[in-house]
Amino acid sequence: MRLVTYRDSVEAAARLGAVADDLVIDVEKIGAHAGVPLPASMLAFIDLGPPASAALKKILGDCNGRWPVGAALPLANARLLAPIPRPRKNIFGIGLNYVEHVAESSRALDTAKDLPTQPVIFSKPPTSVIGPHEAIEHNKAITQQLDWEVELAVVIGRTARRVSEAEALAFVFGYSVMIDVSARDNRRAGQWIYSKGQDTYAPFGPCIVTADEIADPHALDLWLAVNGIEKQRSNTRHMLFKVPLLISDISAAITLEPGDIIATGTPDGVGAGRTPQEWLWPGDVVEAEVAGIGRLRHPVVAV
Repeated sequence: MRLVTYRDSVEAAARLGAVADDLVIDVEKIGAHAGVPLPASMLAFIDLGPPASAALKKILGDCNGRWPVGAALPLANARLLAPIPRPRKNIFGIGLNYVEHVAESSRALDTAKDLPTQPVIFSKPPTSVIGPHEAIEHNKAITQQLDWEVELAVVIGRTARRVSEAEALAFVFGYSVMIDVSARDNRRAGQWIYSKGQDTYAPFGPCIVTADEIADPHALDLWLAVNGIEKQRSNTRHMLFKVPLLISDISAAITLEPGDIIATGTPDGVGAGRTPQEWLWPGDVVEAEVAGIGRLRHPVVAV
């Protein structure tokens, strides 16, 4: 299933929807029609666990395109928000998780040239999240080195504590796309949260594709373009630390809970690694896609 958080008008409250063809099907409304209570928000739905996903999938299949009156909205008329507009906790970011990115970072950002032996983990606050088409803010008083990173995002579906690699994927609710925006000149004594955690620095969406629809999260093409010019292109098979290891490693010491998000790192091609270096400026447009999930598009604006 492809699940979104949407509004059907500027004034309307955010709602949980399932994408079917070119329509958004309201989950709470279609559940009520089928006599199955389902929630109106993504986090509440994830909290219900696998039974809710199974119930919704069956309801959608039973309808077979014959949607109840008032439950379906043309996708073109829906305003998509970030799938989880306000995560409960900081996003877990993974640094230096593609071999080529390790090399370019060591050249341009003074990071270690050797491959990390353990995942490099940082975080981005909930306030950094924006949804599709929302603006990435460029504050020239703070940064002159605004950079881009396309990433596969993993959304946790069940509480995971000290999970083994072998069982880790069973704790995944689904997958999405994230752009890890970074102010490279805002790193402080090796700490990254101020550089990567500023407002609007986590574009997220456009949907969550449930884990049953992604046969292998390590076989997905991903790319990013600025002003229509491709800057990054790779495949998630090139991750140094795969998704099961990331879940196992984090959950060994930090409990992962339903709705938690892991941004799994970026391939090479970031602005800092280019010769000469390239940065984002007001007026630029950033687009990023992970195959089989969806595409994000965001303008950069001055604040």
